[in-house]
Amino acid sequence: MTLQLHDHDHQDAVCDKCIFDTDTHHFDADVIEGSKSHLVLVDLWADWCGPCHFLTPVLTKVIPEYGGKVRLAKVEVDEGDNMKIAGRNGARGFPTVLVYKNGEVVDRFHGAKPEHFVRELIDKHLA
Repeated sequence: MTLQLHDHDHQDAVCDKCIFDTDTHHFDADVIEGSKSHLVLVDLWADWCGPCHFLTPVLTKVIPEYGGKVRLAKVEVDEGDNMKIAGRNGARGFPTVLVYKNGEVVDRFHGAKPEHFVRELIDKHLA
């Protein structure tokens, strides 16, 4: 069966776990290991960050369109010791989105971006 982008019920079922929160305790399993079977975008964000609030709906709209091939791990950098994830990955500002594939960061971007930018980035790494 071919997934149609307008088939929202099936899309939601396929992508039930495509968008999730993670933290320092679960990052290696959720992202590093997870990226060995799916492309994983990591959204490093903060509640006080205006551009973060612009980017979130873009990411949550685009990710499910890929029918489970792409996951989005959201990391609230001000919770617990999550800032260590940002530091470990060289994030200097927020939002920063990291693209993990096969256990490694293969791309990144900073700041709020439009849907077409996010789709082009994902498509480049799924090819």
